[in-house]
Amino acid sequence: MESMKVVDYMDRQPVLLHPDMTLAAAVEKLLTQKKLGAAVVDHEGNLVGFLSQQDCLAVMLKSSYHCDLTANVSDCMRSDVLSVTQDTPIITLAEQMLQAKPKIYPVVEQGKVVGIVDRNAVLKAINQSMQACYLKPA
Repeated sequence: MESMKVVDYMDRQPVLLHPDMTLAAAVEKLLTQKKLGAAVVDHEGNLVGFLSQQDCLAVMLKSSYHCDLTANVSDCMRSDVLSVTQDTPIITLAEQMLQAKPKIYPVVEQGKVVGIVDRNAVLKAINQSMQACYLKPA
């Protein structure tokens, strides 16, 4: 299983957000693309944060009491982002995901976001590996 790498299971067309984008536009993008979260990048494509649906929900719920959603992505994103590289072993990422860690990780190479890998992709990878074990001839 050590040979399974993030590069083989990552989403190569991730949703990318910008810090100056309105939260409303970011939420619309997440909902349209059916994503639980997205990397936030600067104008050079460098990772600067991450915005999850949970982050959005917290701000939107508070704003709904006053009917004044004026936040930008930079106001709501997390800037302490855990990321992985394309060469990260799936098993290492799976072990990380068992902790109180995010369920979605940006895949970063030289500071640039090249993909996203989530818990669903990791589970798929491990499931394929397990099925291969069962199909081995005795």
